[in-house]
Amino acid sequence: MLDLQKIRADFPILTQKVNGKPLVYFDNGATSQKPKVVIDAITKYYEEINANIHRGVHTLSQLATDAYEVSRRKIQNHINAKFPHEVIFTSGTTHAINAVANGFASILKSGDEVLVSALEHHSNIVPWQMLCERTGAILKVIPMNENGELIMSEYDRLLSDKTKIVAVNHISNALGTINPIEYMIEKAHQFGAAILIDGAQATPHLKPDVQALDCDFYVFSGHKICGPTGVGILYGKEAWLHKLPPYQGGGEMIATVSFEKTTYADLPHKFEAGTPNIEGGIVLGTAIDYLNGIGFDNIAAYEHELLVYATEKLLQIEGLKIFGTAVNKASVISFNIEGIHPYDIGTIIDKLGIAVRTGHHCAQPIMDFFKIPGTIRASFAFYNTKEEIDIFVEALQKAKMMLS
Repeated sequence: MLDLQKIRADFPILTQKVNGKPLVYFDNGATSQKPKVVIDAITKYYEEINANIHRGVHTLSQLATDAYEVSRRKIQNHINAKFPHEVIFTSGTTHAINAVANGFASILKSGDEVLVSALEHHSNIVPWQMLCERTGAILKVIPMNENGELIMSEYDRLLSDKTKIVAVNHISNALGTINPIEYMIEKAHQFGAAILIDGAQATPHLKPDVQALDCDFYVFSGHKICGPTGVGILYGKEAWLHKLPPYQGGGEMIATVSFEKTTYADLPHKFEAGTPNIEGGIVLGTAIDYLNGIGFDNIAAYEHELLVYATEKLLQIEGLKIFGTAVNKASVISFNIEGIHPYDIGTIIDKLGIAVRTGHHCAQPIMDFFKIPGTIRASFAFYNTKEEIDIFVEALQKAKMMLS
């Protein structure tokens, strides 16, 4: 059982009012709120050890470097990477995916195939499209069904010796579907293909074990797991990170530079050009410590409870349709009310202090599949409550009456 009163007290933003009403924050799929320990850690860094890292012999630089590398090891342990140098700091999930896609440009040739799924965020579509345009490779799409689940028989059919990399999300940001990535990883490897897992929506709800999964790449963002914006993680198997060229050139990622030739630094620095988001990297470790203190099993169990409760309540609203009814689903509900544009609903309930996301959620192909302009998305976190869900449902009823 979670001590919700204590947990909610950890998040200063949850005490404020929006438009004169207590904030109900159901936009956790876009970004999570930050506990006081994370906010304090940001201040502490700038007040006490602000300096550039890996370069200075002075005390502050050494302290900042040590804190940054301690955080790298925390993340290594959290995802169970084999080596700390398999953990690359990035600016977020998008940066991490682009780094891998850019690297594969040196591997792919015309006629090779890249597989993505119909459930992907634009960040896991566009970089692969760009890669295929550069190399002449062919982008193929694993289709989905009406429940918002990937069709595994079609995945099996699409895989071939031409498949060089599969890119799929762990959990859909738009529908909450939890994909069968264990099966997908195993099948990809049977054809000698690499596989990248977009864990941006998964890491707030579960603790990935990259060695048990045996994925080649796993990527996620700090701001969705109670950490700062502008920092994320690219996990890559050591062999793959050695094989791929660096994504960016500059300082830090070099061993030697002359006008004739540059040699690259060892991992992880090969992929970490320039001054990084030092504060973000350090404080991401703080956020992970906080979540592990609560316990991911506890988080998952409670969020599932919220999902079940909210689903039952929402389905009592006449004309409401949920999109994404997968058997395995995270705490995300995407829905519309018949005859009403999702934007109009979102605008009205904002006046009642409720934050949800409306639109296509950077997953336009999903909306095209359902032939809708977008949805209202309520995404729950471990600091939300059933009482907030009741307020939300009541607000939807009011909005429906106003707009019908």
